[in-house]
Amino acid sequence: MRTLKYKEAIAEALVQAMEKDERVFIMGEGVTDSSGIFGTTLPACRKFPDRVTDMPLSEALITGGGTGAALAGMRPVMVHARNDFLYLAMDQIANHAAIWSYMHGGNIDIPWVIRVIVGRGWGNAAQHSQSLQVLFAHIPGLKVVMPASPCRAKGLLIAAIEDNSPVIFIEHRSLYDSEEITPKQYYSFPLGKGRLVKSGEDLTIIAISFMVVEAMKASLILKHNGISAEIIDVSSLKPLDKRLMLSSARKTGKVIILDTSWKSFGAGAEISAMISENIFSELKMPIVRIALPDRPVPSSPALEEAYYPSVSTIVNTACDLLDRKHISKQEIEKDICRFQGPF
Repeated sequence: MRTLKYKEAIAEALVQAMEKDERVFIMGEGVTDSSGIFGTTLPACRKFPDRVTDMPLSEALITGGGTGAALAGMRPVMVHARNDFLYLAMDQIANHAAIWSYMHGGNIDIPWVIRVIVGRGWGNAAQHSQSLQVLFAHIPGLKVVMPASPCRAKGLLIAAIEDNSPVIFIEHRSLYDSEEITPKQYYSFPLGKGRLVKSGEDLTIIAISFMVVEAMKASLILKHNGISAEIIDVSSLKPLDKRLMLSSARKTGKVIILDTSWKSFGAGAEISAMISENIFSELKMPIVRIALPDRPVPSSPALEEAYYPSVSTIVNTACDLLDRKHISKQEIEKDICRFQGPF
């Protein structure tokens, strides 16, 4: 077994999918550049230069072309380096690709993947740091995937490419340099399945994308203070693995949900409602959501630090839920330094 970075796992999945199926090709802005979208498209570009195509700066044009290619029997993988600019392609996504199979009685497929990147930090501000997954999860006909580790990223990207529906594949740039043992062979994970990352007894933390890493850091600190947290990696936002989440919530009776996007009307609200509707009488405490405040992302480093939920936020929210004393910032920072993974 060997260790791969998240971005390397994405790159390997693309190459292996292209090796297996000649209908798979990559298109997008900057996919043939020397940086290759953080290096994720470079190996495919070198091996299949005629199947990796740079595109003009027109999100609607690119998306419409990808949808047309999928309708014609190809399996395009489109890359939008910033998910913020998918607003410009929403007509093509929501009014065309997402619903055409339904409008044709299920007689046509749209095997179409859009890779988009979300993230935080580095002063990217309000137009380059948004996390818009819930917009796409709301639209019937779309699938939304948000892998949190290299091994999952490779397997879920291959599954998305093999799927006959449009899939929005969302990568968090803070994960790109994370490392994990990842099989070399071609493999896939089923869409619609989450992952039990860590078993626990006292509370359940359901986390989306990069928040899985933050949850794992928090669980280490909580463990040192006698609190056992169970960690669920959502992985697939739509379809949602309801069975896994309900099982864990039923087991502990106390739930915290961590999202990378805004709190109001977000993925955390949907997951919270799903749990409450199904096992309300088995919950011991109200469900707690941790997400972004309802305002645009700031660019100032100082404001960013205040804007994004921290490991300390997660730890002391768990303490509140369990009626425990808060853990000091100094102790939390000391324990964070010990965190090495794995996911």
